[in-house]
Amino acid sequence: MKEWLNKIESADSTEILESLRVETLGKKGILTLEFSKLKDIPNTEKKAFAQNLNEQKSLINTALEIRKEVLVQIELDKELEAEKIDVTKFNNSLSCGAVHPVIDTMDRVITYFQNLNFAVEEGQLVEDDFHNFEALNLPKHHPARDMQDTFYNKDYTLLRTHTSPVQIRTMLKQSIPIRMIAPGTVFRKDFDITHTPMFHQIEALVVDKADKISFANLKHVLEEFLHHMFGDVEVRFRPSFFPFTEPSAEVDISCVFCEGKGCRVCSQTGWIEILGCGIVDENVFKAVGYENVSGYAFGVGIERLAMLIHNIGDLRSLFESDLRLLGQFK
Repeated sequence: MKEWLNKIESADSTEILESLRVETLGKKGILTLEFSKLKDIPNTEKKAFAQNLNEQKSLINTALEIRKEVLVQIELDKELEAEKIDVTKFNNSLSCGAVHPVIDTMDRVITYFQNLNFAVEEGQLVEDDFHNFEALNLPKHHPARDMQDTFYNKDYTLLRTHTSPVQIRTMLKQSIPIRMIAPGTVFRKDFDITHTPMFHQIEALVVDKADKISFANLKHVLEEFLHHMFGDVEVRFRPSFFPFTEPSAEVDISCVFCEGKGCRVCSQTGWIEILGCGIVDENVFKAVGYENVSGYAFGVGIERLAMLIHNIGDLRSLFESDLRLLGQFK
């Protein structure tokens, strides 16, 4: 018995302690086998024999319980020590954040046009068909609507596909002259390396008396703006079509990566398309009740500008919150 008590007291893990319990008190343990001998012992000796076995069993149970408490506490202490955190320590190498490249680019564009006395107008994200399409010379079933994959709601409203509805609402509530930009979020069903379902635009509108606005005014404003954003680049205007402007143009700049020599980014053309513009169509003015006025409008995608300014290859990376990318803009 003393030998077993010594083994129990020297056990250094709960696993070893459990094996000692099985060897002594298990179904085939030493004491269990001794209890099985009671049936062969004379009645006169049986009581004393059983009493002795019970005393030994009690001693072993007590020793097992005492040692188990000690071992459990030791193992718990080891676990807590391994998981211990020194809360007095802190990281001295704290890094500062940075403005997201899309927001930074938008702020630059807004600041530029505010300095030219353009008012900043904002509008709602959920629009109706009139302000988003019909008032912009896009009546129902107009084929140009296919150019914009729209998110429609069950109540016949939609997520705006451009910030042009802000121009319509501004004209409906203000009189001329109007000189405004409309920055904001827009939505279209598109997703690839150059398109996302949600992106940002800034559209501009200038309206005044018919003899005060010309395409030459628009051309000068855009050339100065693009030189401000990209430096000494060439700017060209190509005839194009937009339902809400006539005449309309696409504006290109000489490739900022190859300086117009031709590369993969510009498809070897030396030019990169940057924005669309034009003289406001008369049907747009009729929709808001304007007469004897003229105006110009243009719109630019902010993500497009940010990609060119910061040499970002995939538009989707601007929305993934990857710190490896964002950390470059501190």
